[in-house]
Amino acid sequence: MSDITIQATTREDLGKGASRRLRRTGNIPAIVYGGAKNRKPVSLSIVFKDITKTAEDEAFFSSVLNLEIDGKAEQVVLMDMQRHPARADIMHVDFERVTKSTILHKLVPVHFINENSCDAVKVHGGKIQHNLTDLEVECKASALPEFIEIDMGKVEIGTTIHLSDIKLPKGVELKALKHGDDKAVCSITTKAGVQDDETSEDTDSAAEATEE
Repeated sequence: MSDITIQATTREDLGKGASRRLRRTGNIPAIVYGGAKNRKPVSLSIVFKDITKTAEDEAFFSSVLNLEIDGKAEQVVLMDMQRHPARADIMHVDFERVTKSTILHKLVPVHFINENSCDAVKVHGGKIQHNLTDLEVECKASALPEFIEIDMGKVEIGTTIHLSDIKLPKGVELKALKHGDDKAVCSITTKAGVQDDETSEDTDSAAEATEE
């Protein structure tokens, strides 16, 4: 759960024309929905420059957020964010209300750490290949991680890390694994023209045997 807070106000003027007018005032339309069965969706207005700044934080997309509506706070997650096709400006945002026990299915980013200090790269000339940069998790809102960390520091050359190799936070599951799809997340391969120590030794031995 993050400490990100978004300020919003309710709006009554709805429709495409109203949204265009709202954007001309430096705000964008948004909506919050979900929660208890009797709770209705609420149309919102959010300051454009504020949400643009907030969206620069990776955690905005994979965290439980604090949404303050007319000064009253509730917990939400980002469900959708529409951008202008040419300028990439944020045009509309959808939030869903959550509680600690709400089951979420969210994409969270992968952080690969200690890549620069990895012996397989520094010493043996290996190359790290990222197959996946985010993973879809299933968990309660209270357990939602902002990111999943993979330590590459001691990974050996020729190794492939699969989903089943990842140490997950408590209460977090990977949707792909639940469906039996143990995808490759990353690997360390030998760069073209560079041999690791074992391969070099085998090649030298073969050359010596040929000379004899």
